[in-house]
Amino acid sequence: MGFEDFLYICSMISRIIDEKAIDRVRHLLSESEKVVITCHLTPDGDAIGSSLGLCHVLSAIGKDVVVVTPDLTPKTLLFLPGVKETVAYTRYEEYATKLLAEADLIFCLDFNESKRVDRMESALLASKAPKVMIDHHLHPGEFADVVISHPESSSTAMLVFRTLCRLELFDCIDKSAAECIYTGMMTDTGNFSYNSNDPELYVVIAELLKKGVDKDKLYQRACNTFSESSLRLNGYALSEKMELLAEHGCSLITLDASELERFHYERGDTEGLVNKPLAMPGVTWSVYLREDPTQIKVSMRSKGQFPVNAVCKDVFGGGGHLNAAGAEFKGTLAECVKTLKEAMANYDSYLPKIKTKQ
Repeated sequence: MGFEDFLYICSMISRIIDEKAIDRVRHLLSESEKVVITCHLTPDGDAIGSSLGLCHVLSAIGKDVVVVTPDLTPKTLLFLPGVKETVAYTRYEEYATKLLAEADLIFCLDFNESKRVDRMESALLASKAPKVMIDHHLHPGEFADVVISHPESSSTAMLVFRTLCRLELFDCIDKSAAECIYTGMMTDTGNFSYNSNDPELYVVIAELLKKGVDKDKLYQRACNTFSESSLRLNGYALSEKMELLAEHGCSLITLDASELERFHYERGDTEGLVNKPLAMPGVTWSVYLREDPTQIKVSMRSKGQFPVNAVCKDVFGGGGHLNAAGAEFKGTLAECVKTLKEAMANYDSYLPKIKTKQ
C-alpha cells in the first residue's frame, strides 16, 4: 500500500483515540520484545478475534508475541488462524504465569477490569510489564498504564484496527489478521444486525475485504456451524425451557447442569441462543441462565433502548453494553431466577410504550 492509500484510510476514519495514548503505545512497543496479549474469561469472538488480529500484526513486526487466555477458546472459534498457538491459563497455569511474568508489555483486550480474567488476575497484576487496555466497555478500571477505552465502539476488534492504523501498521495487517479482526467485529454485532449503524464500520469492512477476507465463509464458520447435539440442545431450550414473562417484555431460558450433560454440552454450543427470543415482537429483552460448575452464567440481550447492561450491573454486579450484557451469579440456579424475577419490575419503565387508538 502506498502513502496515498494510507492517507486515504486515515481520512475516512476519524481519529477518536487520543494522540498521547498512541504515542505511549508506540514507545512501549519500541522498548519491548516479549509481548503478551490477553482477554476476558470465557472469550467470545471479539475477545479472541481482536487478540489474534493484534498478535499477527505484532509478530509481523518482529515481536515475540503470544496470546494467553484465562480459559479455553470455544470450539466455534477454533478455525481462526493462530488460535492453536494460544495458551489457556486453566490448562497451562504455570507456563501462562511464566509468560506474564517475563513479558515486556501486556495488551489487555476486551475487558475493563482485572477481575474479568478470573483466576488469572493475580498473575496478571503481579507482572511488572506495562499494560495497555484496549476495550469498549463502560467504566474502565485503573489497572492499566495506557487506557484506550471507547464504549461507543461496536467492538474491541474495531478499536484494534483503529489503533493499528494510528500506529502506521495497516500494511502489516495480512489476510490472517484481517480474518481475526473481521470475526471480532462480526460476532460482537450479531453479523452487523445491532450496534452497527456507524458508517465508519463499513469503511473498515471494505478495507478488510481488500485484505482477502471471505466474509460469507467466516459467517458460516463462526455463526452458522453446529453439531447435532448443539442443534438438539438449542431446540430443547427454545421448545421446553423458554418462559415468556409478557408483563415485563422478557423471555427467560434456563439450562441446568443435568440438561447440559444430557445433550453433551461443550463450550460454544449455546452461542447465540439468547438472541433467538428477540425475534418475537412482544419480547424486548432476553435472558439466558446456564448452570456452570461453580456459578450461574448470565447472558442478556435487548432491542431498542432497553438497558440490559444496567440490569446486569444492578442485579448481578456484571455489565456490558446497552443491548448485550452478562454477569456471573454465585448461588443456585433457582436463587438466580428468583433474584432476577424480583428485580424485573424495576425496569418496566424502559419498555416501549404501546400506542393505543384514539
